[in-house]
Amino acid sequence: MISKLKKIIPSYCLLPLIVAVVFTNLAYFIPKFFYDPGHVYDLSLGIDKTIPFLPIFILFYVLAYLQWIVGFVMIARASGEELYKLTAADMLAKSICCIIFIALPTIIVRPEITEGGFLNGLTSLIYAADTPAINLFPSIHCLESWAVFRCAIKLKLPIGYKIALGLFSLGVFASVLFVKQHFIIDIPAGILVFELAYFIVNRTRLDEKLAKLLTKTKKPSC
Repeated sequence: MISKLKKIIPSYCLLPLIVAVVFTNLAYFIPKFFYDPGHVYDLSLGIDKTIPFLPIFILFYVLAYLQWIVGFVMIARASGEELYKLTAADMLAKSICCIIFIALPTIIVRPEITEGGFLNGLTSLIYAADTPAINLFPSIHCLESWAVFRCAIKLKLPIGYKIALGLFSLGVFASVLFVKQHFIIDIPAGILVFELAYFIVNRTRLDEKLAKLLTKTKKPSC
């Protein structure tokens, strides 16, 4: 079983994946220590109030976590070089998000879920686990889904996978709105933060430094 898993997930993918998870949690939890209920902002637009609550989209929202893991693994299998670019940019992007969450905490009013059913129950669980303030702008959900798509699209991966990844990312973008976890502005903000981080990584070669730190050797190539 372990040997089969190693064939699917390259050994040099594990540390970058762990680093990504750690930085995601740091960006999520650190701002909570600075949270002041009297110091929050509402970044909603008029159109945000017209978007309906559609619990079916909670499936995209939850399955996004699986998309990110699969995305990391697929990129690692195609190119170790791109894996470390993704990881370095992801770390930098989450650091930027953490600073924004502290400096510009935002809040959203969620609908009251009174009906039963699997989808409503799942949405209620997400609401209970995720505070409705602070970590909204930019959307890490959208940032992460864009990141794995952005880095995969340039690699030699099956075209069907790229199309599916792109469509699923659009589903994730829609989900954060339809399950009332984010405002419209949070989506482009997440994309722009990752693009900024990716640009900085390419200019500074932070990926190479990260590769040496994580592997103690030269980074693997495709």
